[in-house]
Amino acid sequence: MWLYVVIAIIILLVIGVVIGLYNSLVNLRNRVKNSWSQIDVQLNRRADLIPNLLETVKGYAKHEKGVFEEVTRARSAVIGAQTVKESQESNNMLTGALKSLFAVAENYPDLKANQNFLELQGQLAETENKIAYSRQFYNDTVLMYNNKCQMFPSNIIASTFHFEEAEFFEIEESVKNVPKVEF
Repeated sequence: MWLYVVIAIIILLVIGVVIGLYNSLVNLRNRVKNSWSQIDVQLNRRADLIPNLLETVKGYAKHEKGVFEEVTRARSAVIGAQTVKESQESNNMLTGALKSLFAVAENYPDLKANQNFLELQGQLAETENKIAYSRQFYNDTVLMYNNKCQMFPSNIIASTFHFEEAEFFEIEESVKNVPKVEF
């Protein structure tokens, strides 16, 4: 009789551990999704600021058509991105295009003094800071989730219930470099 009670207690403990591990994996997976949505919000905010910025710069730099087209293409790519990888690539492309746009703006002193341009530039800088913070939070959350998916014994539960590792949101090495501005 005692043997059945001990076996029942062990089974209940194992079930409790499995449920706890499963729930913690679900919790982390949902945190990854939530933190990705925060990045998405900031990327969309940046994409919404860009048309106003372009219009302001266009008024001063009419012959810089190639730069405007590059920024517009990159913005469209950011808006159309569906996966973390696509968002990462389009974000890198947009960052490079914006560097070109601000390099063009450096050639127009009247533009640099324009209040609308300065306000848009400030909003864009604020949004870039929010993106950086959101990206760090997302990557930290992905790290916790991926660790949970790989570490014993939760890796058994993760593989049994098909929890897949999440992708990190990384920046290309070429985009990390600060552009050189010369006068």
